[in-house]
Amino acid sequence: MYITLKDINKIYPNGFHAVHNFNLEIEKGEFVVFVGPSGCGKSTTLRMIAGLENISSGEFLINGERANEKGPREREVAMVFQSYALYPQMTVFDNIAFGLTLQGVDEDAIEERVKKTAQILGLTDYLDRLPRALSGGQRQRVAIGRAIIRKVGIFLMDEPLSNLDAKQRVTMRSEIAQIHQETGATTIYVTHDQTEAMTLADRIVVMKDGYIQQTGTPRELYFHPVNVFVAGFIGEPPMNFVRQTVANGRIRFGSQEIDLGKRLKNIADWEGKEIVFGFRPEAVQLAGAAEGYTLTGNVELTEMLGDNTNVYIKAGEQNVILKVDSHDTPETDVNLTFHVPFESVYLFDGETEKVIEN
Repeated sequence: MYITLKDINKIYPNGFHAVHNFNLEIEKGEFVVFVGPSGCGKSTTLRMIAGLENISSGEFLINGERANEKGPREREVAMVFQSYALYPQMTVFDNIAFGLTLQGVDEDAIEERVKKTAQILGLTDYLDRLPRALSGGQRQRVAIGRAIIRKVGIFLMDEPLSNLDAKQRVTMRSEIAQIHQETGATTIYVTHDQTEAMTLADRIVVMKDGYIQQTGTPRELYFHPVNVFVAGFIGEPPMNFVRQTVANGRIRFGSQEIDLGKRLKNIADWEGKEIVFGFRPEAVQLAGAAEGYTLTGNVELTEMLGDNTNVYIKAGEQNVILKVDSHDTPETDVNLTFHVPFESVYLFDGETEKVIEN
């Protein structure tokens, strides 16, 4: 199924405008992730798609047919929530089969479909158990099984992994990706975790304060962010930003000067204006770069994370993070020189926070 959202707005009775002019087309079989901080409108948008929230204005289409007035059942959607919402007195088998039982599906057909679903999810050995005997990851798989067994065209997932520990989240991410490949269903997934978004999505919709900031593939958002918010939200650790007023074509990094004319052709147009100079922690080089900026700062803290180390640098009032090979971990309280290649530098308008196209 394909989905179209045209100028969707959500305004609550108290006047709070939760979602502003949301426009998006989702292709059949596409895996789309809504990502953004808490309160940005992503779950509200998902609930409008599900039919659990009324749409204040705009048009919602499924396969080209208006669906604003259709209830959740008529929309043929299955939803997986943050809470597992399992029936504690029912076995895993009965929990997965519940939707089919309500529909009056034949018992033999139910048994066949439950067993097939359990096999996909690795739950075959747990069908006779009650939810309390399962781990968090297993319970979430049961909740997903209850959704996919209905063979609907649209899956909606609202922060399904947020109650799991870090190891379980990694395992479940790969399982959700596999389930999507096997079912081929159109999937909309909501999360505040940009790692989940980057690893699962065909396309990501980044939201802030009820507005879409950018829509694109994980690669597009990582390499071509349209504004400071997207650039800082996508990537871990987040992009470094040096926010300064341009003077004589330069901005300051501690006691050093960064000559923006080497990166921006029309630098004279920015004299006296604020520019945000951005670079990703992993883009830096500790050996000399052929074409780039050479900067120095004091090492305040290091975090060794196995294959790499986060290095926290202070230069005057500026703080940045470098991500370096763990074998290159520097001592603390020493001056460290690092290089940022020109092609790894992002420049943003300090007023609008939009990227400056060169």
